[in-house]
Amino acid sequence: MNESADRDGSKVAHFGKRSETVPCQRRAEGSAPRSQVLTTNVGLRIPAGLTFDDWERAGRQLSGIVNSSSWWLGDWLVYGKDHYTDRYQRGLRAAGLQYQTLRNYAWVSRRFDLRRRRAALTFQHHAELASLSAEEQETWLDRAEQMEWTTKQLRNAVRLGRREGIGAHKPAEPTRQLALPGHRIQWWHRAAARSGIDFEQWVLATLDRAAERTLEEEEERAGLSA
Repeated sequence: MNESADRDGSKVAHFGKRSETVPCQRRAEGSAPRSQVLTTNVGLRIPAGLTFDDWERAGRQLSGIVNSSSWWLGDWLVYGKDHYTDRYQRGLRAAGLQYQTLRNYAWVSRRFDLRRRRAALTFQHHAELASLSAEEQETWLDRAEQMEWTTKQLRNAVRLGRREGIGAHKPAEPTRQLALPGHRIQWWHRAAARSGIDFEQWVLATLDRAAERTLEEEEERAGLSA
C-alpha cells in the first residue's frame, strides 16, 4: 500500500500490485493505474477496469487495515490513559474520537499484551475472549487458530464450553468434518432461510429431531418385541 496526497489535501492509499510493477512514466493528471483502488477520507475510488485479482487483493489489504486499526487505536488509548491522565479527554476531543465508541478497543488491548496477540486471528476473536482469564484465553486462541474458526464459531464454542464445563483444563471434544456435495449445502441453506432461523441452528434442530424420532422408533420396536 502506498500513500500520496490528493489535490484536495486528503491522503489517498493505493491498493493494488506492488509499486515496482507499475511503469514509472508520469501519468496524466487525475488518472490512476487500472489496478489501483484509492482510499480517500470519504470512500474508495475504484477504477472501472479493475480485475478480480486486484479487487480481491484490495479487499485483503483493507480487511487487514481494519483489523490492525482496532489494535492501533486501543494501544493509543491505553498509552494516553497511562501517561496523560490530566489531558486524556482533551486528546480524544482533538483527535475527533468518542471515548464511548473506543472504550472496548482499549479494554481488549489491555487484556492482551502485544506478545500474546495472534496475527492469524482478528481483533474481534480476541474481544470475544477478553473477559476470560489469561490461561483460558490462550486455550481458546489455540483452538480458534487450529480450527480456523470465525468469530461466530468461536463465540458459539465458548458458550457451549461454559454450558458443558469445558475450560482451560478440559480439552474440547475432537470434531470431524463431513464431506458433503455443494448442492446439498445450498439446499439446506434455502430450507433454513424459509424457516426464518440461522443455518447452524436449523442444522442442529433438524439433526436433533431426526435423532429423537429414530430413538423413539427404536424404543417402540423394543417394547413390541418384549
